[in-house]
Amino acid sequence: MSNQILLFLLDTILGLFSLALLLRFYFQLLRVPYYNPISQFLIAITDFIVRPTRRFVPGWGGLDLSTLILAWLLECVIVTSVFMMQDYNFGANIGTASGVMGLLGIIEIIKTTLYIVMMMIILQAVLSWINPNSPLAPLLDSFTRPFLRVFRKYIPPIANVDLSPLFVLIIIQLLLMIVAGVHMEIAAMLQ
Repeated sequence: MSNQILLFLLDTILGLFSLALLLRFYFQLLRVPYYNPISQFLIAITDFIVRPTRRFVPGWGGLDLSTLILAWLLECVIVTSVFMMQDYNFGANIGTASGVMGLLGIIEIIKTTLYIVMMMIILQAVLSWINPNSPLAPLLDSFTRPFLRVFRKYIPPIANVDLSPLFVLIIIQLLLMIVAGVHMEIAAMLQ
């Protein structure tokens, strides 16, 4: 029972911090407006670890790799903790286990990214019906525009209803199924 509580707390705290790091990375990558409250919040809560990490992990091609690597490391810690709580013996094959934990960390980053995009698209769609002039609208538009643009080129609005979010959500669901299958295959390598 105490292991489950500890795992829940670890997964929640580190998972939320990893989410904040990923959002910071994607906000910078997708050029989301810097001076909005959410961007400022993400910078404020992650700066204490991102700034020192930038000394060791430089950016590359405009990407803030230190933020992405920190998110990946946190996901690796979460995955490793789950296996440790399930009494997995890492000593027998530490090399393979380390590689698998790294791969599972990448899979978790991909899965979280897909969920972030899905939630942003759903929020944008709901806000466009309820309050299209919300202060959150420009942030959501900047974030989702690259994903929706692909479908907006080929699928015109029908009776002024943009169907591109629907197609993006269907593709995200398919990708989540694929990611779940890959996750199971990678985790099976430890059996």
